[in-house]
Formats: sequence, structure tokens, C-alpha cells
Amino acid sequence: MKRRGILFRKTLNTAIKLCSVFCVTAAVAVLVWILYTVLRSGLQAFNWSFFAESTKPYGVEDGGIANALLGTLFITAGAVIMSVPPGLFGGIYLSEFDRDSRLSRTIRFSANVMMGIPSILCGLFVYALLVCNTKHFSGFAGSLALAVIMFPVVLRTSEDMLRMVPNSLRESALALGTPHWAAVFTIVCRAAKNGLLTGVLLAIARVGGETAPLLFTALWSDDWPFSFFSEPTANLTVTINEYATNSPFEVMHTRAWGAALIICIAILALNIFCRSILNYKRGN
Repeated sequence: MKRRGILFRKTLNTAIKLCSVFCVTAAVAVLVWILYTVLRSGLQAFNWSFFAESTKPYGVEDGGIANALLGTLFITAGAVIMSVPPGLFGGIYLSEFDRDSRLSRTIRFSANVMMGIPSILCGLFVYALLVCNTKHFSGFAGSLALAVIMFPVVLRTSEDMLRMVPNSLRESALALGTPHWAAVFTIVCRAAKNGLLTGVLLAIARVGGETAPLLFTALWSDDWPFSFFSEPTANLTVTINEYATNSPFEVMHTRAWGAALIICIAILALNIFCRSILNYKRGN
């Protein structure tokens, strides 16, 4: 095989470096541009009524997104309650009790497939399962749709984090006579608590900006979200969709930018917090 000259190899190396720098710069520039646009347009909506009042019908000058904020919290909390416990216990089962059986491989494969399913299909599934049978949209249906999306993320990240715990901890606990289940829950899970928390936060960030599943389940409302189980429930993402695409009024376009800025801040804060936890864990 003919050996290439040193000049060719250096030229190729420099070209690849320049291409990599250009791609990274372009990606960062687009991200900064998006954040700047959302920040510039969203800050115009921030005032006391924006955070304290509920959404109003089209054309009404005053109003805010307080009910959508509260509805988003309700829907996300419901999704966390429904998805995190089974996801954590499923990850513990796959990592500690049944690593290589046919059942565990099937569960692992199914979870990987579910993580790649478009979120709108989860919304359609819950729509057919719950909304069509109950004959009404609800915040609970929105929580269930988001829980379907969150569950495989929590399960797989929990398993991965538990597998990172050194086997010496398990062996030491078992050598002292600790039952297997006690060693798992008091030693292994405690050692991986930062990673487990990170997995949960990443799952929340994953569904934080979802709109399509909520369009088919929670829908949208100008009312406060206290009829969570029986009526359409206000939420930020569908509010942005309604205000930005279906309203001809500039004041509502501004409120949509403000709601988008709130979502951006929340998701960025969650991701930064997750990174800080992982870096702290590596430092220790």
C-alpha cells in the first residue's frame, strides 16, 4: 500500500480541523441566535399581569399565562408520579435482579424502541385509550401521554447509572450477610442517587417542550386547571401554539414569545443542573 506524504497528511488534518471548527461554530451561532430572538421578544411580555392573570379570549388586551403555568405544573407532576416509580423499579430490576434473561432483553429492547417513537403517536394512543372512551379532554390524559414518553427514559437511564456502581460495593454488602434486596436499596441505589436523580430530570426536560401529545389529550382552556380530571387543561406549549398560529392579535403573539422564553429558561436550568450533578459525581 502506497504511503501518503507528510504534506498530504498535514493538509488533510488541517482541513478536517477547520471543518470541525466551522460546524461547531455554526451550531453554536444558530443556538445563540435562537436564544437571543426568544429573549428579545419574550421579555416584552414580562409584567405582573403576565404572571398573575389567566389567559383571556382572543382580542382581550389584559391577561397572562398564570393558568397555563399552573396547568403545566399539574400535568408534569402527574406524569412524574405515573412514570418515575415504575421506571426506577424497572431499572433496578434490569440492573440488579435479571440482567441477561430473555425477559430483560425484551424489556430493554422495547424501552429502546419506545424512546424513538414520535411523541405524537403517544398522544394518539392516549387519545384513543382515554379521551375517546371518557368523551372529554383532560389534564390527566395529558399527564398519561407524557408519562408514556418519560417511562422508557427513566428506565434506561436508571439501569445505566446502577450498572456504573462498582461490583465491590455489592460484594461487600453481601459478604456481611445483607440480603440481596437490602444491599440493592440501601447500598447500590444510595451510591447511584445522583445519577438516578439526573435521569429523572432529563426525562422531565425531555417532555418539557412537548406540544403534540397535549393537543390530543389536555387540549387548551382559558380556565384555571382545577378540573384536572374532567376538563381541558391550560398548558404552556399549547398556549404558545394557539397564540402564535391561530391569533391575529400582536399582544397574543408577544405573550406566546414570553411563554416560549419561560420554557427555554426552565429546560436550560434543568439541563445545567443535570450537568452539575454529573460533574460533581465525577469529581468525587
